[in-house]
Amino acid sequence: MKDNVGERLPEFESDEKELVKGSCDFLGINYYTARYAQNVPQYSSKTHFENDLHVDERTHDRNGEPIGHDKGGSSWLYIVPEGIYKIMLYIKKTYDNPEIFITENGLDELKNDELSIPEAVKDEKRVKYHKDHLDQLRKAIEDGVRLKGYFKWSFFDNFEWTQGYNVRFGVHYVDFKNENDLERHPKDSAKWWKDFLKN
Repeated sequence: MKDNVGERLPEFESDEKELVKGSCDFLGINYYTARYAQNVPQYSSKTHFENDLHVDERTHDRNGEPIGHDKGGSSWLYIVPEGIYKIMLYIKKTYDNPEIFITENGLDELKNDELSIPEAVKDEKRVKYHKDHLDQLRKAIEDGVRLKGYFKWSFFDNFEWTQGYNVRFGVHYVDFKNENDLERHPKDSAKWWKDFLKN
């Protein structure tokens, strides 16, 4: 990183290094999908934090096969549950097995105002997404990962920072067509979560 970023990296005094060393209470991870990564030794473009990584991220392998078997509503969100297991084991091995919280994990679908509410709350793909990801996290715990918490994204359909109301991540459907009350309806995934957490 020092070679890539140089003087743009902050410098720490010895006492500051001691202060921050091992001071992390836990590691928070947002996980939605996975990517293939390819080394890019030299970027010719201007200085930018994404270029500092010297990595080209791809959703397809060199043979053109997608990384996941299925997708969410967003073009970037391939469904790759085994990726969450791999990142958990990598963190355990690389960073001395810190406590980990999954701070975001979820699947979206595209907004479709043509669907009736009974149709819109049927989200079997989201139920499967969460079942499969939780199963991978169970395996990681069995392999010694110190996973302490999990936060599903999101409780309600919401305003997504790059896509606005065009995608829906919530386990509760929000009727944005009726701006006066924004009526909420539990999706099948909300019912699944309720049953999962009870039992």
